[in-house]
Amino acid sequence: MLTFKNFNIADWFSFYRIVAVPILLVWLWLEEREIFTWFLLVSYSTDAIDGFLARKLKISSARGSQLDSMGDQITLAVGLIALWVFENQFIRDNLLLIAIAFVPYFIQMMIAFKKYGKATAFHTYLAKTSALIQGVFILWTLFFGPIYWLFYIMIVIGVLETIEEITLIFMYDVWVEDVKGLYWALKDERRLFKKDSSSNF
Repeated sequence: MLTFKNFNIADWFSFYRIVAVPILLVWLWLEEREIFTWFLLVSYSTDAIDGFLARKLKISSARGSQLDSMGDQITLAVGLIALWVFENQFIRDNLLLIAIAFVPYFIQMMIAFKKYGKATAFHTYLAKTSALIQGVFILWTLFFGPIYWLFYIMIVIGVLETIEEITLIFMYDVWVEDVKGLYWALKDERRLFKKDSSSNF
């Protein structure tokens, strides 16, 4: 049974991003743009911290990877809601491009849940790059307003990352964590594991 005492320090930073969501939503509901953005900046900062700690202290785990992914996803969702609230015209003007980026992402999520019963946690270099650019774009937009060249880069990297993620799902029969990218996946012996050994993860 999972209890709070089972969490390591990296897990707690991931857990913070999850429990911070109600606080962020309150500031969003109150339309306190500046306060909301500073709190969002703290949440994004914990994403870098937990990954660093997990690698530095060698405390990576399947549970930690799932917590990290969950924290990333809901923080991104709150950030996108904030853009809708505070930069509504920009979102309306660019709905097509946003759909091009996010429809494949939702397809990828459905494929993952159908195959593994949960979201992926590959944490590829491309996924980390995409998350970084998304965070920078959202924070910059909320602090200063949107800049289009960064928006376009975010869309392109996001689409490429989703394509890579879908490819990795088809390459692995069982759920695995921490795959650096397609190149490394080709050399990863875990690709040979079959579904009957998924209990190991």
